[in-house]
Amino acid sequence: MIEPKNFYRKLDFLQNKIGAEKTGKDYLFSIVKELENTLGDELKIVNGSIYEQVDDEFILISSPPKFDKIIKQRIPVDDPAIQLVIKSKTYIFDSPVFGKETPSIGDDEYKTHAAFIVNNPITSWIFSFELKSGWLREEVNLCLNAVRTALNFRLASESVKGEFEQAVQIQQSLLPDPPPDVYGFQIAAKSQPAELVGGDLYDYYLFEDVEFGFCIGDASGHGIAAALMVRDVITGLRMGLEKQMRMVHTLKKLNSVIYRSVYSAKFISLFYAEMENNGNLFYANAGHPEPLLFEGDKIHRLEPTGMIIGAFPQIDITRAYIHVPVGGTLVLYTDGILERKNTASKMFGYEGLISTVQENLDKDVKTIMNKIFTAANDFGEGKSWDDDATVVVIRREKK
Repeated sequence: MIEPKNFYRKLDFLQNKIGAEKTGKDYLFSIVKELENTLGDELKIVNGSIYEQVDDEFILISSPPKFDKIIKQRIPVDDPAIQLVIKSKTYIFDSPVFGKETPSIGDDEYKTHAAFIVNNPITSWIFSFELKSGWLREEVNLCLNAVRTALNFRLASESVKGEFEQAVQIQQSLLPDPPPDVYGFQIAAKSQPAELVGGDLYDYYLFEDVEFGFCIGDASGHGIAAALMVRDVITGLRMGLEKQMRMVHTLKKLNSVIYRSVYSAKFISLFYAEMENNGNLFYANAGHPEPLLFEGDKIHRLEPTGMIIGAFPQIDITRAYIHVPVGGTLVLYTDGILERKNTASKMFGYEGLISTVQENLDKDVKTIMNKIFTAANDFGEGKSWDDDATVVVIRREKK
């Protein structure tokens, strides 16, 4: 029997290695070797091998040199030994079950096999070991169960991490960067998610030479669910506008689709506009915080012309018009900017946004955009963002 304090110390070391070891092609086999090196002598565990499930078989993918000549290469999922491992998660057999042949009579060096199964969302692996004479069931069970649990947790964590990374990549691919080069206009945009992925969106649409479109939106909540809605909205708008649908019809159709989706309890505010080269701006505002048009000392608010998208089966929304003169600067934003709070729970608000823009109107749009983020971040004293924040700044430069 292993001295308990030494056993638990080594087992803790092994579990830490499972959590810290860099994953990759040889990760699982490295854990087998670590187990044998750390506790193999004490527990009488040797010849660790790994089977990976492929369809209805477990196929040997790793074994000690020369050992693959005496161990089974492929085992059906419905094999009784495999079923015992699947059912029990960790199982110590009464006799060797993974060898190609039954051991010769009188061969008392190896007595039996032990195995456990681990999974990720894609596949499963069975780890098998030979147990030499002198092993103790309680110690082997404790060790293999601890390793199995730690591996399952690590594989699940890697899977979740991978899904988040994929979600981040998907969202980054949807948000256009850099903005399009449109003659006569400066355009800048930036989005700051509160989590790895966010629920804010912005996009551009190039039509004919005389006009271009753009939008900004804010899905309720943030994180994966909000990001998925952003994906659906951006895709829906691109498809609808490619078919040359009118903006009001497109937004009503989009509302119907979002309402019927699995996210019917969610909603999104959305501002969509089409700018002509002469400065005529036609827009529809579905419950989004009103964009601000700065024209000298004047400020025009592009107020909502309808309800938010997705909350109701049908919405009433209309198109509105405003003229953007040469030098006019349009600032679009989401709630994350306005609702940025300091330690006294005071919000950055319209006052902070407007004063920041007015102080920097003589600068280019990218500078204005960055100044807004800097001012809001400083107002919140550098703490983490509670909500996604997005800013789009557009200036008409030439006739």
